[in-house]
Amino acid sequence: MSLVENLFLEPQSKRRKINPETIESPSPNCNHWFVRNKICISCYTTVDNFEGRSFDYLYKGMQMSNEALGFTKGLISQTSWLEDKKLHLVLDLDQTLIHTIKTSLLYESEKYIIEEVESRKDIKRFNTGFPEESLIKLRPFVHQFLKECNEMFSMYVYTKGGYDYARLVLEMIDPDKFYFGNRVITRRESPGFKTLDLVLADERGIVIVDDTSSVWPHDKKNLLQIARYKYFGDKSCLFSEDKKKIDESDEKGPLNTALRFLKDVHEEFFYDWSKKDLDSVDVRPLLKEISLRWKRKADGVV
Repeated sequence: MSLVENLFLEPQSKRRKINPETIESPSPNCNHWFVRNKICISCYTTVDNFEGRSFDYLYKGMQMSNEALGFTKGLISQTSWLEDKKLHLVLDLDQTLIHTIKTSLLYESEKYIIEEVESRKDIKRFNTGFPEESLIKLRPFVHQFLKECNEMFSMYVYTKGGYDYARLVLEMIDPDKFYFGNRVITRRESPGFKTLDLVLADERGIVIVDDTSSVWPHDKKNLLQIARYKYFGDKSCLFSEDKKKIDESDEKGPLNTALRFLKDVHEEFFYDWSKKDLDSVDVRPLLKEISLRWKRKADGVV
């Protein structure tokens, strides 16, 4: 079984033939590109001291050599571009799609929220398996954001939170694994800085949405930085007349704005697609160009 042939890493779709001349094939000699549980899945020999990256979060025990990683990233992205007209989107969780707080840190003016948890679909209370009881609050517009992004992107979650915590959040935003599947990278797989090396797609076709740029030291050109979401523990937050917190707007909030930006990116990346060269397309200069255009528009500069 070949990892590349299986293509289990991407959502299922109707497959059309791709010209094999557009993608470089691996050497006929076995270089142990794909190793699972220390066994090369091409020649079935035991491989000790394997040098490569682990993709255990996608397929238990799977490792790839640097050559295999480059080949697989290119294959997956070109398949996605040619067949599905999709880029790849990497989404942070905390203060990008959600806000989490320990209940002990709530202000007195916020404690009424604890009593509303059972009647609200945008808040979850949890404590089993965690040191303290906490609340997770979904960012307004998150469900519509994911639904529309799914039409344009294959999506990953990449969080500095733990695996069990990420699964709790995903139970709220993707309970059927429709959007992300197993494409969830946590602190377990990435204890240091975040890196696109762990995302199985060509960096030329990846957009990151994250509220923090410093965690992406080597991939800032792929980053769309979103305003930080802070629902709890904010004394500056506005309250309504009945002393309830006023949340971000669905129509005018940061997620809605990010979605409109991503639509521009997708549209321009695939514009006049038949005339583009697969080896030269790159979303990164496009992100910069559209960002500058949006800034000029916001400043009233034509």
